[in-house]
Amino acid sequence: VQLQASGGGLVQAGGSLTLSCVASGRTFSTYGMAWFRQAPGKEREFVAVIVWSAGNTYYSDSVKGRFAISSDNARNTVFLQMNSLKPEDTAVYYCATDRFDASGPIYTSRRYDYWGQGTLVTVSS
Repeated sequence: VQLQASGGGLVQAGGSLTLSCVASGRTFSTYGMAWFRQAPGKEREFVAVIVWSAGNTYYSDSVKGRFAISSDNARNTVFLQMNSLKPEDTAVYYCATDRFDASGPIYTSRRYDYWGQGTLVTVSS
């Protein structure tokens, strides 16, 4: 499975951005798609996840109510709509997908075997 993330950029605080992640390859073997982010000097953290088949979504407390994850299953694409952006949202954002037999909580990076290359989001104050 290959993942290609895009959509990052520079935005002012309070603004919006939409990230996209396109999956290719053996996507039928995957369970869901998640977004993680990593700010300079910090550990990678969970942002949001969507289950391909059921459409269930889960968010970290830090983005709940501001970010929305959605999917276009026909195009194997997941979107992350980010609103009311804050400087602390500045990070490299990674999409990741897991297999049906993956283990571990959905908010842990070790669950995910396939990762995109990351896209940089910079929020200026």
